[in-house]
Amino acid sequence: MAFRWTSGGRARHGCRVVLMLFAFLFGLLTPVSAFAATVQKVVVRGAQLLIRFDSPVKRARSVMLNEPRRVAIDVTGASPGRIPASEGAVRGLTQSLVRPGVTRLTFALAQDAAIFDGGFDDEARQLSLTLKPVNKGYTQASFAGALDFFPFHFQRKPNYTLTVPVPSPSRTLPLPRVRGADNRPLVVIDAGHGGVDPGAINPQTGLREKDVTLAIAKAIRDTLVASGRVRAALTREDDRYILHRERYGIARRLHADLFISIHCDSAGAGEARGATAYTLSDVASDKEAARLAARENKADVIAGVDLGGNSDVSSILIDLTQRETMNASASFARLLGREAQPLIPVKPTFHRMASLMVLKAPDMPSILFETGYISNMQDAAFLDSKDGRERIAQAVLQAVEVHFARRMAAR
Repeated sequence: MAFRWTSGGRARHGCRVVLMLFAFLFGLLTPVSAFAATVQKVVVRGAQLLIRFDSPVKRARSVMLNEPRRVAIDVTGASPGRIPASEGAVRGLTQSLVRPGVTRLTFALAQDAAIFDGGFDDEARQLSLTLKPVNKGYTQASFAGALDFFPFHFQRKPNYTLTVPVPSPSRTLPLPRVRGADNRPLVVIDAGHGGVDPGAINPQTGLREKDVTLAIAKAIRDTLVASGRVRAALTREDDRYILHRERYGIARRLHADLFISIHCDSAGAGEARGATAYTLSDVASDKEAARLAARENKADVIAGVDLGGNSDVSSILIDLTQRETMNASASFARLLGREAQPLIPVKPTFHRMASLMVLKAPDMPSILFETGYISNMQDAAFLDSKDGRERIAQAVLQAVEVHFARRMAAR
């Protein structure tokens, strides 16, 4: 039996095609929010905001508005709900659809404040945010500094577990002395460069980075131990060179809870100044971060060992198993920026990311702290002074105390 299209069949077929195309285009043009979760409830508990949804949402992003008494959150996978909020730290709440599938919640605050922490619950149906009031003594500076830490990105927790073997830590060097009470968390401080590697040098005074970082590292260690709240150890206490993987290898062998590598930045023009903190990322946050990574990672070549092509550790670093460590490192970097701002000169963008070899321990929160520019005469004088070292150490202490207090509260 033969089949063929008749003129009537063509007409009916064309009609069906048109209808199918119309349905497809309608689906594309229909706002995603029509099928998204809706805001169900907002609970205000002092400085904590709890935003609840009637079904799981994908992610959220903080939006820092240029007003000290208004903060906003963009939630992907949610549509506006009818929620009043007028208690505690929040005086009011407005909601708007900024684009299909993304709802902006704008909070009117009772006082100048900024978001400094947050996260989703396991089901991605509740977002918890914590506000920190801006100190009235330096309102504008504090609020401007808070802008540097934005935006925060809140992701729903993955519902899978991936296990990858971690390489054994280096055992080539003797372990350094640990100071402090045995039952306290351990912070390992790494004085950058040393020995055959002087690091950056001030062109006018000859001040060497390796000498400055060692003096600052000792000041931080002494301040942390004196607080009685943490233990501390140095990767080096004299003028010696240690390979990058041996630096974090020492910290891993000591089962450190936090690793801080101390450095000084440099710039050819000599005008740049201020401290920054770097955390690990497979992609640099900007050109300056990429430049720093290229310079610091090549330092091992000076000692006769080129680790640039080592993929043994690198293949694990960028794996999903390290995401939690990287998030903890970024959280500490933001804390350090917040605590450092009133005490020492800091750059407008304090927290940056780069693929730095010294931060590549996959199981330990780590930051590289660029304490200032040794190429800048003002920064160099500050870094080489007792007052400067004490201020840097105090900023680290305050950030460390908050970091471990949060860890204990989360257990």
